[in-house]
Amino acid sequence: MSDNHIPTRPDNSTKRYGWVDYAKGIAIFLVVYRHVFEGLKRAGLDVEGFMGFEYANIIFFSFRMPLFFIVSGIFVSGSLAKRGFSGFTSQKFKTILYPYFLWAALQISLQILLSSYVNADRTLIDYTYLFYSPRRIDQFWYLYALFNVSVVYVFVTTYLKANPKVQIFAGLIMYFFSAWTEQQGWDMGFIHEILHYYIFFALGDWLASYFKNPKNAYTIGSFKTALILLPFFIASQLYFLLINLKHDPGEYRFIETYQPVMFLLIALTGCAFMLSISFLLQNLKTAAWLRVIGFHSLYIYVSHVFIASAARILLTHAAGINYLPLLLLIGIGLSVLLPILFYRFCMKQGWYFVFSLQKPAIKK
Repeated sequence: MSDNHIPTRPDNSTKRYGWVDYAKGIAIFLVVYRHVFEGLKRAGLDVEGFMGFEYANIIFFSFRMPLFFIVSGIFVSGSLAKRGFSGFTSQKFKTILYPYFLWAALQISLQILLSSYVNADRTLIDYTYLFYSPRRIDQFWYLYALFNVSVVYVFVTTYLKANPKVQIFAGLIMYFFSAWTEQQGWDMGFIHEILHYYIFFALGDWLASYFKNPKNAYTIGSFKTALILLPFFIASQLYFLLINLKHDPGEYRFIETYQPVMFLLIALTGCAFMLSISFLLQNLKTAAWLRVIGFHSLYIYVSHVFIASAARILLTHAAGINYLPLLLLIGIGLSVLLPILFYRFCMKQGWYFVFSLQKPAIKK
């Protein structure tokens, strides 16, 4: 029997950074939590008696997407140096833009076909939103934003010769401009996401050498660092929760829109704490399950809403279960586990094109 196989889990024997998988695992878990919870809430489930879950949903909203962009930015310069601008763009098309269009179009199609069972109200016009207004296609906006931010960033780096510090300065201007456009009620479509998240991507690139240096791993991931950051994390998240509850019930975007300086500080505090925890878990060599989840974060991201929706429909309509904590637990569990199993099945069958146009390297 041949040893050749396509990797389906993180390999501790490689130079892959374990803390990255832990960070992605934390971020994707928070994404799944939000989408499962929001799906249950939109379906009319009683959340008034379980406000703790709602509060957690609000708190997680403050830093989970900035964390994804920072982690992605950490590896942009290395990838650009290896592939060049055209190679980098081609690779991002295959691994980010392709699954975006494939899975988003599939989700729209299923939501149209199963309109009487799902929360979304879709029509054929929704397919056009894929190109200019991805926020209207639920969770998939992130992939489009990541592709656009990545390509713009490497273009500016390559052709305008801008270093990370210049990119950060430009990112700050873009970030505050994005908040101003929201305050004016302008619908900028996908442009808003580029403006809003560019700063986090640039910060990731600027901090890359620090995070990649093995000498810093034990400083970043020490109990001392985590304990120093903890009170700032708690205080910032409480502020985010209480102010948003007071000013923006239901949407929770008040601080992000009207207090952009505070949101930036809160997001960066949350990211710093989560990265410290990620390094700590790597140093302790524990919670391997979270690293596995992080390794599969993209595959979970594109498919978890399908699983969550199917589970909600079956559990509420077929099984008659309406107890929110149980539905949340089952929904999150299935939405994380089944995409991982499906990805591994596809890789064993050689169906890499289900998730990417880039054929995975065969390991021996």
